[in-house]
Amino acid sequence: MYKALRGPASFTKADFMNIYQAEYQRKLTTAQKAVGRISNGDTIVHGVTVAEPPALLKAIADRAKADDLTQIEMYSFNPQKHAADTYLASDIQHNIHAKSWFLGPSARKLAAVGLVQFIPSYLHQVPKFIREDMEVNVCVTTVSPMDKAGYFSFGTANDLTSTAARQAKFLILEVNENMPRVFGDSLVHISEVDCVVENHTRLLQLPAPAPKEFDAAIGKAVAGIIKDNSVLQLGIGTLPNAICPFLTEHNDLGIHSELFGPGMKNLILNGNITGRTKSLHRYKHVFAVSYGTDDTFEFMNDNPAMESYPADYVMNPCVVAKNDNMVAVNSVIEVDLTGQCNAEHMAGQEFSGTGGQLDFVRGAYAAKNGISVMTTYATAKNDTISRIVPRLGRDAAVTTPRTDVHYLCTEYGIVNIKNRSVGERAEAIISIAHPDFRDELRREAEKMRLF
Repeated sequence: MYKALRGPASFTKADFMNIYQAEYQRKLTTAQKAVGRISNGDTIVHGVTVAEPPALLKAIADRAKADDLTQIEMYSFNPQKHAADTYLASDIQHNIHAKSWFLGPSARKLAAVGLVQFIPSYLHQVPKFIREDMEVNVCVTTVSPMDKAGYFSFGTANDLTSTAARQAKFLILEVNENMPRVFGDSLVHISEVDCVVENHTRLLQLPAPAPKEFDAAIGKAVAGIIKDNSVLQLGIGTLPNAICPFLTEHNDLGIHSELFGPGMKNLILNGNITGRTKSLHRYKHVFAVSYGTDDTFEFMNDNPAMESYPADYVMNPCVVAKNDNMVAVNSVIEVDLTGQCNAEHMAGQEFSGTGGQLDFVRGAYAAKNGISVMTTYATAKNDTISRIVPRLGRDAAVTTPRTDVHYLCTEYGIVNIKNRSVGERAEAIISIAHPDFRDELRREAEKMRLF
């Protein structure tokens, strides 16, 4: 697992601790000195979401701003505030070329003008890209403090970060005492690290989105088809999390999810999620990335039930399918009358990315008694635009193909379109559209010869 550390043939517990602490102190330095070893033209991958390392990203940006660092390729996934405040600054884009497998609010406008390059991808394939299609010179990420055995934890972000850390020629860790220590395949040893920087700032706070008007109707509908003993995946955004308040009467639910968030934490504390009947990782809450606020991070810290794994495991459809009673819940921007779903494109521009949506859609349906649910509001812009359209436009992206879609849900109901004819599925989809648009959608369906 890690390189041997030289020492006497017989070790006591104190000997081990002293060796690891000595190694730690030798590698401890400042952010400025650590990034001073980065060279022009290097490829860097950084920790995602809450694990973005603010001190290291600032030090990298400072070098680029001074033209001391040029032709850098910086890879991320859903860049957040620390990225926006540092290397995504417009005045250093001539030195740092940003690329991302998923766009968040910090990167959308920059992507629209070409300052961030979007990389289409399934999230479960990103670790493979890193291992086989890239030369990663440097990885920088935030981790939990080192334990007595010499291990740090990747904490809130395993996904692609653990793979990048092990592939990188040069690994710099930003240690933060507020980063939770998480189990699973989420550990890196001091012997694998080149530099350590300490920065004990408050972690980035990413609370669950505030509920919207129709969330309760959608949450109740989806919760109504979820059975006891189900294993949950809840995607990004408001709607998937709107289900959690309506699962408080369910028993022995489990978690196998790209994201772990506050709603899931509340269901664990309430006794609804136990993992007791899971067919894979029994009693364990499996995830790849987590978000939330301090209370969620404190709940995760040193909790043996919390297990984090890389994206090529958690989101691998073949692994997802090993969870009996798997339920995948995700949100989309629009859906057409054939069942095609767009979850990533808006107004002719990339809005987010495929992420792990299709991975879980396919894995969940392949599972024994598994289901997947796509959620969306029926309309946008005060009921003036229908999110259910005759056919996705030329500017839209097909995130989930029509053949993969199982359940669809809006505030007007939930329908199963799997194994339905084109006419049956069009009728079902129209039935959950806003009433003001149903006649027009039916006329368009007739023109398309779906009926």
